[in-house]
Amino acid sequence: MAIWPQSAPKTPTSIEEVRARYDARFARFGAAPDAVEVVPGQLGPIGGEWLRGPGSDAGRAILYFHGGGFVAGSPQTHRPIAGRLVEASGVAAFSVAYRLAPGSFFPAPVRDGIDAYRALIAKIPASSIILAGDEAGGGLAFAVALAVRNAGLAMPGGVVALSPWADLSLSGLSMLGNRKNDPALDWDGLFLCARSYLRKSNPCDAYASPAWAPLSGFPPVMVHAGASEILRDDASKLGDRAADASVPVSVEIYDGMGHLFQLDGSRNEAKVSLSRLAQFIRAKTAALAA
Repeated sequence: MAIWPQSAPKTPTSIEEVRARYDARFARFGAAPDAVEVVPGQLGPIGGEWLRGPGSDAGRAILYFHGGGFVAGSPQTHRPIAGRLVEASGVAAFSVAYRLAPGSFFPAPVRDGIDAYRALIAKIPASSIILAGDEAGGGLAFAVALAVRNAGLAMPGGVVALSPWADLSLSGLSMLGNRKNDPALDWDGLFLCARSYLRKSNPCDAYASPAWAPLSGFPPVMVHAGASEILRDDASKLGDRAADASVPVSVEIYDGMGHLFQLDGSRNEAKVSLSRLAQFIRAKTAALAA
């Protein structure tokens, strides 16, 4: 079931058009939940904003990466989805204002993510942090975890992704199989974003496409996606890589649901997904938050 408008042709022809459509689509979902406070913030050199619910625990945090194909979106556009995650979990989130293409390109967002993570682990234990994100931000959460592991830093308590874009080679069969079912995204639009972000880099580079990365040494992983979206197979590939590395993993594909179905809080599937994600976040950060 689609929650995105279908009145305009799906395929954009420029980055400016991608951004305009993205902002218009997310404007439909309003602001963060009323109970969630939004405050501008800084983690080291990286700007963003803190989202805190009433009773959010100061001893743990979600480091959140917004979606937008690496060319669009912001912490502001993603307040509805990040805020719902904060409200459901009782854990505060720092939503990262990472650099976007074409002004900045791969691997600038990964560098911004690990810089924010370094600053955050100076404040609270790494195992009390969850890396999370949606769409491109979901893939970025995995890429940052990969950079954290390869840098020899303490790993976070877990990694969470909603409808992740984690294969910039666009090779998943769902790219074709769900092309008529997904009003939010299409192959041509994602190709435009990938080309702008990657420039001449290999789309299968592990930091660009963690769906192809070895995930050994990763903390527990939870990934949610809709069965009707073109990114469904990206979610499945991340699960396969985690399972190959014997990482505790839960991949949940929701029947009949589309891209970021959690934005429609009236749906039972959205409530179930957010509840499951919240349980995971609390469980993987609770030990050092007590």
